[in-house]
Amino acid sequence: MKHTDIEVRGLLMAALVTVVVLIGGLVEIVPLYFVKSAVPPLPGVKPYTALELEGRDIYVREGCYTCHSQVVRPFRDETERYGPYSKAGEFVYDRPFQWGSRRIGPDLQRVGGKYPDSWHYVHMNNPRDIAPESIMPAYPWILTNKLDTSLTAQKLKTMQRLGVPYTDEDVTNAQQSLTAQAAGIQSGLARTIPEAQADTEIVALIAYLQKLGADINWRNQP
Repeated sequence: MKHTDIEVRGLLMAALVTVVVLIGGLVEIVPLYFVKSAVPPLPGVKPYTALELEGRDIYVREGCYTCHSQVVRPFRDETERYGPYSKAGEFVYDRPFQWGSRRIGPDLQRVGGKYPDSWHYVHMNNPRDIAPESIMPAYPWILTNKLDTSLTAQKLKTMQRLGVPYTDEDVTNAQQSLTAQAAGIQSGLARTIPEAQADTEIVALIAYLQKLGADINWRNQP
């Protein structure tokens, strides 16, 4: 049988294409069930804390990924500006990835520790107070919106089912962990911004931004 004989028979062509796609899918998918992880995490990379996970959801909700990428490409102009290029082992606990598709604002994959918490607070309230030429919109409501933590434990549990190595204790103590970390951030903010409240969305967002790139400790590497 020649290929032309197959191409003129629509049902036969569709059936054979389906078989090929199924075989290819099985070859790609089945091995993943027999390995613990296709991409092991880099040394030092840890899952998000409860507060950081909530902050990440705020980041996604506000569409920050549409203007900020989170992947440094292996080009000198990028590594000179943002730090070491991104590696797969950094993203193993991201569900979903925040790589982005364009870069209107700077890449944020290495922003953790670059600025103090107070910088992020002021910047989110009005970016022009930090950079007069900035085109980023202001997000003042994040500074006053109360953080909804009613689903925090459930979020960790869902991530646990997706393969993120949270323990049952992490899930049970999610609220306590979140409150403690938020209080620490608020305590630091209070030195210069006394009106900052620990139970607001900005605190969770700051926790998430300060997490980005911090685990691999690249600033202290030669």
